Amino acid sequence: MYDGGSEDGAMDDAMDSAVEGPMDSSVGGSPDGDERTFAALAPAGGRAFARTWWGQAWLKALEDTALDGEQLKRGRRHAREGAVGAVSVRPGRITAVVQDRDGTAQRSDVLLQQLSEEEWDRFLDMAVDRAGHIAALLDREMPPHLVEDAAGAGVELLPGIGDLEPECDCDAWDHCPHSAALCYQMARLLDQDPFVLLLMRGRSERRLLDELQVRSVARAARTKEEPGDGTRDDGAGGDEEVGVPAVAAFAARDLLPPLPAPPPLPPEPGQPPALDTEVAPPAGVEADALEFLAADAAARALRLLSEALQPGHEQQPGEPELTPAQDAVRLAATTSDRRLVARLAAGSGRRPVELDLAIRAWRYGGAAALAVLEDAWTPEPEALARATAVLDAAWEDGDRPRLRAGGGGRWTVAEASAQLRYGRDGRWWPYRKERGRWAPAGPGGPDPAAALADALAEDAHTVDALMEA
Repeated sequence: MYDGGSEDGAMDDAMDSAVEGPMDSSVGGSPDGDERTFAALAPAGGRAFARTWWGQAWLKALEDTALDGEQLKRGRRHAREGAVGAVSVRPGRITAVVQDRDGTAQRSDVLLQQLSEEEWDRFLDMAVDRAGHIAALLDREMPPHLVEDAAGAGVELLPGIGDLEPECDCDAWDHCPHSAALCYQMARLLDQDPFVLLLMRGRSERRLLDELQVRSVARAARTKEEPGDGTRDDGAGGDEEVGVPAVAAFAARDLLPPLPAPPPLPPEPGQPPALDTEVAPPAGVEADALEFLAADAAARALRLLSEALQPGHEQQPGEPELTPAQDAVRLAATTSDRRLVARLAAGSGRRPVELDLAIRAWRYGGAAALAVLEDAWTPEPEALARATAVLDAAWEDGDRPRLRAGGGGRWTVAEASAQLRYGRDGRWWPYRKERGRWAPAGPGGPDPAAALADALAEDAHTVDALMEA
């Protein structure tokens, strides 16, 4: 929340700059800025009349109000052909002369109720509390939160159904082609400068910024004189909660533009830039290593995006964050460059042979398989009892291989180079002894008998010997 601190000076400077600089492209206006006259715009051609969400909200108010759709079509055609003359904007009213195709000129006005002094007072207090809203207006933007916060303060900035009241020399009682053309042209002006809407509601840009500057200075002075913890007292001994009422947020749903459709997924990750240039990299930096990391980041981004676009993705648990040691194994599992693998081994504190085993485990089952390789733990007795029952049922009486418990959730087959490991994820993993080290022999699964068969499968002679014993 804006508390009148260091942002005061920045906001004051921004408002001073906006007031002193060029106000707009208008061709005339009163000295105090309470009227702005915009030169006739060029024909719209095939472009949309409103590209911003607030310009579209203005047109929605027109199109939801008008009773005769044919009149609106004629009005759009007038505006598209450049039949709307200079547009005068002042509090509560916009005016323009619209030419019919036969050359007849009609003066047309559209009225919009001005905000009351009390409503402007609430709006200005809200704007001072949230200096970012004013900064956005100075950039000729109208963020949705500004409209929502104003609605939360009881101030409706954008028009709704029935708020745009037409008056035309053609004496039509509803929106005629002339007032409709004026409204369509007004949407183009609003796209360029949302301050035009505030002028219709009763405040020129100059007056609005002056009043905001006065309130900002007063708020800063009060803050310096009244030290506190940054909360706002509601006058009843409690702290006022800052937010948007649910009713106001729900009411704003029709004003906000729909979210655009997600772009199609690219068929493959983008290629990283080539860093092999004539300029030598700094000491300790290798260009091929940076290219490898960039390519890996692109591939991961594409995978994450693809998963995020799948139906029901929001119901799936997020991926656990990898430790640097785990991520080094993941990276090493994606490259065949032995020099990069050696750097990853050194960086993760592993010897090359240890990293080779870790890479094999990762390829079988990611972080869960890596934990089975490197971490020992004590499983619960119930899990071991269930596994014993499954193993007994998988072999005929006396034929089951004899297992020696080694602790840490590991069981070694007697008289064979095979081992069964139980992971924290509830899966059983087959292992084989190779060159004096236990190495992963396959992916994990819920069935300990199947895992044990996988561990024994590579040594048919051992299996035959065990079955004959």
